[in-house]
Amino acid sequence: MSTKSILIVDDEPNIVLSLDYLLRKNGFNVLIARNGTEAMQTLSTETPDLVLLDIMMPDVDGFAICEHIRSMDRFDHTRVIFLSAKSKKSDVEKGLSLGADHYFIKPFSSKELLAKIRELLDESLEK
Repeated sequence: MSTKSILIVDDEPNIVLSLDYLLRKNGFNVLIARNGTEAMQTLSTETPDLVLLDIMMPDVDGFAICEHIRSMDRFDHTRVIFLSAKSKKSDVEKGLSLGADHYFIKPFSSKELLAKIRELLDESLEK
């Protein structure tokens, strides 16, 4: 089985560092985008298996990136998980309605996140 790649899109350095460490330790190939513009550039050349996506970023927000991913056929197997401090029910509903597979509110449990990532990537293997 090939190594699964995960794109982390977040403008908070501490979150990027901890997610990068967690995912690499668990055998994933990690790509990092520190803002929405970097995410769009990365997505123009890479097709990650999963995207961990912050919503509030200084340039392109996570909702727009999720819409971009869902609008392109080559990302049909790419899973999207929002990681956001935006905790209103309307934000969660918007994220899921745009095609996200899951929505975690910050702060989140690394253990729960890892379990959800594994679950979503196992599902995409079956499709």
